[in-house]
Formats: sequence, structure tokens, C-alpha cells
Amino acid sequence: MRGARGRGASSGGVECAKTSSALPPSLRGKAGVRAGGSRSRSRSRSRSRSLTLAARLRPTWRSRGRGPGGNKILNNCSEAAQDRLGTGKLSENELRGKVVWVTGASSGIGEELAYQLSKIGALLAISARREDELERVKKKCLEISSLSEKDILVLRLDLTDRSSHEAATNSVLKHFGKIDVLVNNGGRSQRSLFVDTNLDVYSAIIELNYLGTISLTKYVLNHMIQRKKGKIVTVSSVMGIMGAPLASGYCASKHALQGFFNSLRTELTDYPEISIINICPGPVQSKIIQNVFTENLAKSIENSGDQSHKMPTDRCVRLTLVSTANDLKEAWISDHPYLAVCYLWQYAPTWAWWLMNRMGKRRIQNFKSGVDADASYSRKKK
Repeated sequence: MRGARGRGASSGGVECAKTSSALPPSLRGKAGVRAGGSRSRSRSRSRSRSLTLAARLRPTWRSRGRGPGGNKILNNCSEAAQDRLGTGKLSENELRGKVVWVTGASSGIGEELAYQLSKIGALLAISARREDELERVKKKCLEISSLSEKDILVLRLDLTDRSSHEAATNSVLKHFGKIDVLVNNGGRSQRSLFVDTNLDVYSAIIELNYLGTISLTKYVLNHMIQRKKGKIVTVSSVMGIMGAPLASGYCASKHALQGFFNSLRTELTDYPEISIINICPGPVQSKIIQNVFTENLAKSIENSGDQSHKMPTDRCVRLTLVSTANDLKEAWISDHPYLAVCYLWQYAPTWAWWLMNRMGKRRIQNFKSGVDADASYSRKKK
């Protein structure tokens, strides 16, 4: 659904909606922070709180959405803006004491989610296929937080084994008694051209990234419907908004997730306290490239290239948690130029097709020469 465009941030100051009084004092009138409506506990329960966090970027950002709900959210802020979010109603500290189940928690974004959530004081269920890696993550969580052994449940989970998802959900419920937040983070990316790739690779991508995710969601959602509250957070990707070479199967799986969860949200209007939250990161410094699908299932990538030009994982996770705490329907978390390309795909697709043809050719050249596919149009931060 294409919502109406919001006004762009001006070069001086900030535009706030009529509900700006809902912001804590530390955020009111601050440049780079925009609030577009909040969900009250009475008459407007069905309206999701909207928050746009933006640095003074060039080109200027625009939020998009119909009315106070704000359907599309840009979520890219400077370190200073992040510091301003450290306290008040909009902080990730809202998740303290919540039971959060994170899939794909043995590495990358999922691992960092476990660390930051443990510091906040959330109760954790962490899942992945590699139980030994989960134990390593749990050990570090205990070292950096005040959580006890019983506050962190290690639960081995294979998203492709859908027959195990009901039992896994029951295990979390038996241990904690509830699930407040499900973070669907498990999945794998892709680095291969369609003409070179076996179709069984595409089947595996859809089975893991899409079908595995919605299968687990189904069992957790039944519990949330019984409680009439909860948050389902899905780590999608900017690739769920655009298309790019070397990742046709991955893009397809993320587009499928976007379509599914945007549709599911419309089926849950009788449950205003159940939030469906889509997180769309751009390139992030994680191990996702080392674990990508290639042209056949038995082959791994030979050289993942330098990843230092990408967004640090801890920053991506911090913004993800802030977005979750504020019940954003969708958050784009990325640096330029990827963020600018998202807006082109959204508002000027003809220009986006033209640009991606040019960027895509360079992306393929990078990949074939053994460097990171996105290296040539990313400026390394000093």
C-alpha cells in the first residue's frame, strides 16, 4: 500500500505531530527526531506508535504513511541521536523483564541481539542449529549482565524442521510461562547468479527464510492471541524492498516475508496489542556472507571480502530494539547509498531500475574479482 508522503525534515529544527507531548522531555524539540503519533491505552489502541529517527542526512529523509500510524519508517540515526534515545519512553529499556525468543542467535545480528537484550534485563530464549555456539553466547550473556542461568534458555532449533516447531514453542512456554517477543532472525543470504544456480538452492532458501519463519510464527502467534498481546519482530532486509543481482532467491524470500507479515497484520486488527514489526537492515558487519547459499548446496563461498565498510552490528541491533520498543510497523536501518535506493524503489521505480542496472553490473564485477559485492559504492568510514 502506498501511503501519503510526509513532509521532509527541514534543515533547521524538527517537525512534530500533534502528539509530540507524548515524547519525554529529553526528546521534545530535538533536531533529528520526529514523532508521528502514539498508541494510547484508551481510544486509539489500534494505532501503532510511530517514530522516525534521522540524522541531518543529504539527501533529506522523508517518512511515509497514512495518518498518525506511519506505515513506512526510516530508521537511520547518528550516534548523537542514539544517545538521546538512551532514556525515556522510547528507549529499548522498555524490553526489560520481557521474555524474548531470538532465532538465529548463534552469530551475527542474532548473537548481538542476545548480548544487548541481556544487558537490558530481558529474559532470553536463544535458538539456532549449533547448540555449542548457543552455549558460548549464553556464557557471554551471563558475564555481561545480571541475568542468572534460569533467565536464559538455550534451545536448539532447525527452522527447516517444521515438525519440531510446536514442541520448541511449548518448551519456551514451559520454561518462562509466556513469550512476549518473538524475533524471527534465522536465515541465510545468497551470492550466485540465477543462470549458474541449481533450483534446489532456491527451494532451500524459501524453506529456511520463508516457510520456516512463518511456521514458527504460527505456533507463537496462537499463544499471543490467547494472551491478546505480544510482538512479532521479523528481520527482513532492504532486499525485501528492492531487487539486486547475486541474490535473486534471497530477495524473493524477503519479499515473501514482507508480503506475508503485512497481510498478517491486517488479520489481527481485533488484537491491537499484538504488533507485527518488520526490520529491514542494509549491509551489516556480520557473518551472513560467510554462510551464504551459492550456486549449489554443497559449495560455500570462497572469499567473503572486506566487510568493514558496512554498518556495525551493534548499531543495527540498537536501532532494531528501539524500533521494537516503539512498535514500529517497519524500520529501514541502513547507511547511504542503500537507504537512498530504497526510497527510489518506493517513489521512483523507473529511476531505481536504471540505477540498479548500473550498480548491479559493478556488483557482479566485484563478486567475480573476489571483493565484497557492495564495496565499490560504499565509502569506508574513518
